Amino acid sequence: MFNLLENLVYKNKDYGKEGKLASYIPALLKADPNDLGVAIVKLDGTEYFAGECDKTFTIQSISKVVGLILAIDDNGKEVVFDKVNVEPTDAGFNSIVNLEVKDTKRPYNPMINAGAILTTSLIKGETEEEKVGKLITFMKKATNNPNISINEEVYVSEKLTGDRNRALAYFMKSNGILNGNIEEILDLYFRQCSIEANAKDLARLGAVLANDGIIPWSGEKLIEKDTCRIVKTIMTTCGMYDASGKFAVRIGVPSKSGVGGGILSSVPKRMGIGVYGPALDEQGNSIAGIKLLQDLSKELDLSIF
Repeated sequence: MFNLLENLVYKNKDYGKEGKLASYIPALLKADPNDLGVAIVKLDGTEYFAGECDKTFTIQSISKVVGLILAIDDNGKEVVFDKVNVEPTDAGFNSIVNLEVKDTKRPYNPMINAGAILTTSLIKGETEEEKVGKLITFMKKATNNPNISINEEVYVSEKLTGDRNRALAYFMKSNGILNGNIEEILDLYFRQCSIEANAKDLARLGAVLANDGIIPWSGEKLIEKDTCRIVKTIMTTCGMYDASGKFAVRIGVPSKSGVGGGILSSVPKRMGIGVYGPALDEQGNSIAGIKLLQDLSKELDLSIF
């Protein structure tokens, strides 16, 4: 397995030259577009990895998976999906069109920015620090990494440049979709996106999801089985933004990307996969990471379809 992963990193590394770093969050421009790493964690806890699998990056939209899990845990699925839909969209992840034209009552799904801001607002806690603590504690358990933390530089960068997310949030508030203090909700969202991890961490989180919420290395139940089913389904249909359909056809694994270059993948009953490649395609997905996953899915017959 180690040789396979090393070969796939070598084979697909050059695709990073065809992508671009996320420029709308200035701090993300410090990444090396040539980086590529992959990690696999099987359900017996065995780990395999290659390339830049230890380099940390901010998980960005991958955090939407965590926010959704906590929102369901705190409120129940009926409450959550009464407020956010579960339908795929052909618009970009930060588009306001769907809210304004297609459905003014609910964001299309929890994996685009509008839906994620709403699900983040449903995380319960007396203070923002308590809510941040819940996100970090979850990530530490799900990744077996006690050093998980927030990248303050990226958080500040996101907060200073997050006007599109403010537009989405205030539009939802004007339509009665989003309740509460908007700036506090956005601050939590920016912190959530700025959680730092590496490919190994993502693979371990993917393994927990693949194992129906049971942590493979401890046997602890972290997520309800039904919540895992829901989350993996939404990852399959919506997790790669407006490229989700193509990704399902070519790779066929529940996955969630982030503009920091990460991809979280979960193969039910088999393994978790974490990928890092910061050069992005037009949809905001890791260009080399997708190529690597396509080869990996073919080699190991990973597609769930």
